[in-house]
Amino acid sequence: MSTTTRMPWRSWPLATQILVWVLCILIVTSAIGAIVYAQISSATVDEQYQQRSLAVASSVAQMPQIIDDVAKGDPQHSIRTLAEQVRKATGASYVVVTDRNGVRFSHPNPALIGQKLEEPVAVLDGRTHVGIDPGSLGRSANGKAPIFDSAHKVIGQVSVGILETEESADNARDIALIAGYSLLALAVGAVGSLILARRIKRVTFGLEPASIAALLQEREAMLHGIREGMIGFDASGRVTVLNGEARRLLGLEGEALGRRLDDILPPGRLRDLLTGALPASDSNILTDDALLVVNRMPVALAGRDIGAVVTLRDRTEAEALIREIQAIGGLSQALRAQEHEYANRLHVIAGLIELGEYDQANHYLAQISHTPSSVDDDLRSRIAPAELVALLTAKSAVAVERGIRLAVTPDSRLEDPAVGPEVLLTIVGNLVDNAFDAVDELPGERSVTVRIVQHDELVIDVTDSGPGVPDARIHDVLRDGYSTKRSRSGKRRGLGLALISRMVRRLGGSITVHPGPGGHFEVHLPVPTPKTTRPAESEVTA
Repeated sequence: MSTTTRMPWRSWPLATQILVWVLCILIVTSAIGAIVYAQISSATVDEQYQQRSLAVASSVAQMPQIIDDVAKGDPQHSIRTLAEQVRKATGASYVVVTDRNGVRFSHPNPALIGQKLEEPVAVLDGRTHVGIDPGSLGRSANGKAPIFDSAHKVIGQVSVGILETEESADNARDIALIAGYSLLALAVGAVGSLILARRIKRVTFGLEPASIAALLQEREAMLHGIREGMIGFDASGRVTVLNGEARRLLGLEGEALGRRLDDILPPGRLRDLLTGALPASDSNILTDDALLVVNRMPVALAGRDIGAVVTLRDRTEAEALIREIQAIGGLSQALRAQEHEYANRLHVIAGLIELGEYDQANHYLAQISHTPSSVDDDLRSRIAPAELVALLTAKSAVAVERGIRLAVTPDSRLEDPAVGPEVLLTIVGNLVDNAFDAVDELPGERSVTVRIVQHDELVIDVTDSGPGVPDARIHDVLRDGYSTKRSRSGKRRGLGLALISRMVRRLGGSITVHPGPGGHFEVHLPVPTPKTTRPAESEVTA
C-alpha cells in the first residue's frame, strides 16, 4: 500500500489540514467541556434543590400550629391539610410531617398516613439533614428539619422533597444551552480557521509546506554557493539574509540577522548605499580591504513591498588589472610620442646636412641636447628606482604632447625608498594624472611640478597650476566615488585619490590636500628603522 493511500491527509492543502484539525480540536474540547459542565450542573442542581427543600422543611417545622398539633398527636388531623397547602405553594413534590417515632401525619399518598417511616428518623440529633432520598415516591432531593417543643426537645420531623423528574427537566434545559453554545463555538472556530488558513496562504503566497521546504533548501544552496555577497532586508530594514561572502566583504562579526544596518555598520557611504539612502546601481565603494561594486534592488511580491536585496562584488583584483592595463597604455602612448618626436628631429638633422647647413645643424643639436634624453640621465642620477624614472620619463613625454610642462624639482632625491616601487608608481602616477587632468583645458601656461625627497620620512609633493581644490571640498576629494571630472567610457572616476588615501593610511603615513588656487597634494610616509619590517606592498595599484 502506498504512503498516499495510507495517509491521504498529508497531500491535502495546508488550509484544509488547518480547518480539519481546528474542527477536530473544537469538537473534542466542546464534548469534554459539555460532559464536565453537565456533571457540574447536575451536582449544582441537586444541591440547589436540597437547599430549597431544607428551607421549606425548616419553615414548616417552625410553624406554631405544626408544633402544637405534633405535640398533641394531631387530634384534628389538620397537619395533612396544612402540609398540602405548603406543598402546592412551594412547588415541592411532598411535605411529610412525622412524630419523633416516625409516624406520618401527612403524605401525598393518604394510605401512608399513620404509618411509620421505613428509615429511622434522622433529626433526633437536633440538626437538619439534606441528601438524595430514594423514598416511596421515587428518587428526590430531600431536606429534613427537626420540630422542637417549648423545652427545645425534638418531638417530630418535617421532610420535604423535590422529585428527580423536575431536576431532570432543569438539567435538560442546561444541557440544551450547553449544546447551543458548543455549536456556536464550533461555528466561530470554523470561521476563524478559514480566516487563519487564508491568512497563512496569503503570507506564504499560496505555497504548501513541501514547496516552502524545497525553496528554503534551494535558497541556502544558492546563497552559500555563489561568490558574490548577498544581503536581504525586510520592509522595515532589518537583515533577513546574509551569506558568508557578504559577511567577509563587510567584515561583519557576531550575529547580524534580525538587526538593522545602523547597529552593525558605522556611518558612511557604504551604509548609505546598502540602506538605499544613496542610489546603488553598479556603485563603487572602497573599504579598508577591497573595492566593492554595490547593487541594490527593491523586491515586491504580489504587489507588496517586502524589502530589498543587495549584491556585493569584489572588484579589487579586476580594478588592479584595469589600472595596470591603463598604465601600460599610457606608457605605450608615451613611447609613441617619443618615437614621433625623435623621428621628426632626425628628419630635421638629415635635411640640414643634405642642404649643407652644417652650422645650423650643430646649433640644432646643441638645442636638443637638453631634451628628454638628458633629463632621463639627470633623473637616473638622483632617483634610484628605475621603475619610477621610467614613469616620470613617460609622463614627461605625455606632458610635452599635451602642451604641459612637467618638472621634477632639483632637490628631488630618492636612493633607498622606504616603500616598494609598486606603491611609488601608484601614488606618483595617480597624483600626476590628476594634475594633468586639472590643467589640461586651461588657457595659457600649464605646469605640473613633482618633488620627491626622503630624509626622516618620504615626502611626495605634486603641485599644478590648475584651479586647485576648494577649501570646502578638501575632505571630499579623498572619499571614494567623489570626482569633479567627467566620466569617460571604460574608466571609473573617484577611485584614484581614495586608493592613494587608503594605501598611505595603511602604511602609517598621511596625505595632505592644500586648498587652491593651484592643486597641491603632499604625501608623507614613515621611513622604517633597520630593525623594522618593511610594510606590506600588496596594494591595489592605480
